[in-house]
This record gives sequence, C-alpha cells and structure tokens, in this order.
Amino acid sequence: MQTRYIFITGGVISGLGKGIVTSSIGKMLQFRGFKVTACKIDPYINFDAGTLRPTEHGEVWVTEDGGEIDQDLGHYERFLNINIPKSHNITTGQVYYEVIKRERAGKYLGQTVQPIPHVTDEIKRRLRKIAEESKADFLLVEIGGTVGDYENILFLEAARQMKLEKDAVLYVHVAYLPIPKSLGEMKTKAVQHSVRELRNFGIQPDFIVGRSSTYLDDVRRKKIALFCNVGEEDVISDPDIKNIYKLPLIFEKEKFGDKILSKFGIKPIKPQDQEWRSFIEKVENLEKHIRIGIVGKYFDIGKFQLLDSYVSVIEAVKHASWNNDRKPLIEWIDSKLFEEDVENLRILNKVDGIIVPGGFGKTGVEGKIQAIKYARENGLPFLGLCLGLQLAVIEFARNVCGLEEANSAEIMPDTPYPVIDLLPEQKEVLKKSKYGATMRLGGQVVKIKRGTLAYQLYGKDEVVERFRHRYEINPEYVETLEKNGFVFSGMTPDNRIMQIGELPEHPFFIGSQFHPEFTSRVLKPNPLFNGFIQACISIS
Repeated sequence: MQTRYIFITGGVISGLGKGIVTSSIGKMLQFRGFKVTACKIDPYINFDAGTLRPTEHGEVWVTEDGGEIDQDLGHYERFLNINIPKSHNITTGQVYYEVIKRERAGKYLGQTVQPIPHVTDEIKRRLRKIAEESKADFLLVEIGGTVGDYENILFLEAARQMKLEKDAVLYVHVAYLPIPKSLGEMKTKAVQHSVRELRNFGIQPDFIVGRSSTYLDDVRRKKIALFCNVGEEDVISDPDIKNIYKLPLIFEKEKFGDKILSKFGIKPIKPQDQEWRSFIEKVENLEKHIRIGIVGKYFDIGKFQLLDSYVSVIEAVKHASWNNDRKPLIEWIDSKLFEEDVENLRILNKVDGIIVPGGFGKTGVEGKIQAIKYARENGLPFLGLCLGLQLAVIEFARNVCGLEEANSAEIMPDTPYPVIDLLPEQKEVLKKSKYGATMRLGGQVVKIKRGTLAYQLYGKDEVVERFRHRYEINPEYVETLEKNGFVFSGMTPDNRIMQIGELPEHPFFIGSQFHPEFTSRVLKPNPLFNGFIQACISIS
C-alpha cells in the first residue's frame, strides 16, 4: 500500500500540543492495525537540537541511533511504542546544508539554486525517503511553530506540492480558541485568521482540531465550519485534560479515526483499543498518591517555569506510578534553594523520594549535591540520571571517602580529585570545538552485575539504554569508591565505563549514566523508575 501522509500544522500560538495530537492520531491508526510512523519538522536553522538550552526549546530527546531531537519525538515513541530514528527530524539547517553541499558538488548542473524548487524538493525527498524506509502505511508529519511564521513557508509549500504531485495527502490544522475572562465566551476569530493564512499558502485543511480549555459546542463548531470551509463533522474538539494519553479515546468519540480513513478512501475499521481503554479507566480511578521531588535547575525562564525541560522524566514517573496503582504528585524543587540556605533541605521531608535529573554547567550543582547527601543519610529513595549519578559520586567521594575537594572536571577544572572527568575521546573533540552531535550518544549496551539492585530491577545480564554525555566516572577513583561501599553495578561490556552506581545498604539509592526516561513507555515503565516508585511506596 502506498504510504499516506498526514500533515499536522498549528495556528495562533506555539505550544498547543501538536505533538500530542500527532501521537493520538497515530494511536488511532494503530488501533486499526496500520503501521504508523511520525516525523517532526523544526524550522530553526540549528542542524539539530543538541546545542539548544533546555529553557530555550525544552528537553532534548535522544533517539536509539544517537540523534539529538525535539521533545515531540519522545511523545511519538511513548504513544506508539516504537523507536523512531534521527532521520525523522528535519530542520531548516539540515535542508539548507544538503542543498549547499549539492550545489558545491555541481549536482544542480549550473542551475540557479532557489528556495523553490530546490529547497522544497529536498524537503519532499526526505519525507518520501522516510516513507520508503519505514514502509509505513501512514507517515504523520508535524510542522513545528505556527502558520504565519516566515521560517515555516517552505515546509508548507512542500506539503502543498506533495498533494499536487498526487501523493496521498491530508491536512490537519490545530488552532487555539481562547476564552477571555472578561467575556466568558469561546472566541473563534483567531482560528479563522489562522486558517485564512494557511489557505494563502494554498492549503485547505481537511480537519480543524480546536484546542481550548473545554469541548467545542455546536455554535462554535458551526462557525468554524462556515468560515474555514470545512464540514461541521470535521471540526474536532481537543480540550484540556489531566491525562494526555486519554486524547486518542476522546478523538474516537468524535469518530476522528474513521473520518481520516474515509478521506483516504478506506472503509471504517473497528478500533482494537481495549487495552488502552482499560489502562485509562484504571488511571482515572486511582485514589492513592505518591509524592516525588524533582531536584533540578532548568525551571526558570523569565517570570515563568518551563517544565518541558524534564518532560520525559515527568512521563516516566507517571508510567511507573500508574503501574504501581498510584497517582504521582510531583514537587518541583529548585536546587539553588539549598545553596541559599541549607535549612531549606527540610523541604525534602515532604516527599517520598527524589530524582536528580541530567544537566550541564555549574549552576545549582552544589544544591543538588546537598540534596543527594540528605537522601543518602536519611534513607530517602534516590534516583540519579546522568549528571545525577555523577553528583552522587562526588558527594560520596567528599563525605565518605574523605576526598573533601572532589569534583567534576566540568565544574572545577583544577580540582585535586577529579572523580568525574572527560571521556578520553571527548578531549580531542572539545579541543576542536566540535560541540554538535559529538557526545557519547544513543543506545549502548550496559552489562549488569549479578546480585545487585540493578540486576534485581532489570533481571538481565545486559540491556540497551540511551546515553548523552561527555564526562564519566574517572576510572582512577573506582577502586577507592568501591572500597568505601559504592558499588558500580552496570558498565560497558569491556568494563571501561561505569554506567550504573548504587549503595547496597540504602533502601533505594541508584544512579545511571544513561537516561532511562527515554525508554519508558506508557504500558511498560522503565525498570529503574518502576523500582524507584516501589521503594517510595514502601516508605510512604
């Protein structure tokens, strides 16, 4: 069967949740037995998301094959339970880089190289290659940003051309309907302007998904249909919901899945969604709670907090909590508070366990170390992710091994005890200022030591987890750390890089150099998160 393309665009404001809409459409198609994959187009000129700050663009998602990608690919993987390669993220930077390389190599045979057709041809080539390699029945293509952003124009033009060139194409437009407090009424004018802008580019949406705080009523639905040139039945509600994984079922109530098939000339297929539906019903009926503290530093953006910096950690906590019949209550704890006043550590008495996630740079690090020390000394369940493991090693080296000035070479280059240091291969990389896509990235084998907490959680001698780091536990200090009771329970197959560390005498104290949040799935939580939540429940 020819791959069918569904383009998802956004209007009015960014951050609407197009990624959740895209994932939910994909899930409905999976319910009907189709093979689905997804692609995210990011209009920024960066080659990938690897050099972006989390507060700039949210979390950087790491693919199995080592791509540093926009966080929406994480939503796709979690909803669809598939691994998506890095080629499924297309940026303006990648497209222009390829076009310029081809021009320099004389591939255009003397033509004047222009945005149309050469840039749009490269966009279409990439999309069709994804379709060919994935052999998917449906390729969902989310175009980042909003209609009207000038950096989106060529991607919209490519989407328009694909329909003109007889590809099987359908357009879904997600737009925001505000309810101003001063009026108390849902307004449609912003959607109308957004669709008008889209039509200026030659694209008539097949469906309009109305994002708002509540469901669309018939008045709004009729108005959108009339002014945006779509059928009333093709205006779909996308209300605010507490559990994003419920959205496919909300869409099913509006027969969105069958409507999509109909526009492609496919007869309705009954969705096999019983497992998903049972899961959602279970979550909605949970009564017991578990309180988890996330001790981080990527919260501040002006006067607001950007929780997208840790979106995969949040989702992994949810998966594990739900799997253990608990609703998670997440406490956001800024590690800088502990640097301001050590008495603020009393905040940790209110949580059942803490997670120290990944990060880079010096800011807030000493506060994280104090939180880890508190967890170690007070039997509070602790899960460290990447930098979280490294800081646990620093804390242990200082306060148990007697290496008082122990630190990471990243944070203090002249530390006398660099218990955390650059991976040898990274030293040459940084000398050449090669920062993009040069870390130790993607899926790597972790050999697990039997008789440890890590083995108890995974139940395997080897697993594959996803990494993103330049620094490692310095091999020169491994013996000292282990003599004092720190156990390295996971490492590379050649025993060169320490990848999991734990404290056996503690109720639950474990950290990983990898990011287990990237392999957590809705119906199958990652074992480290699952064990952490179980430990939190046992002491709550």
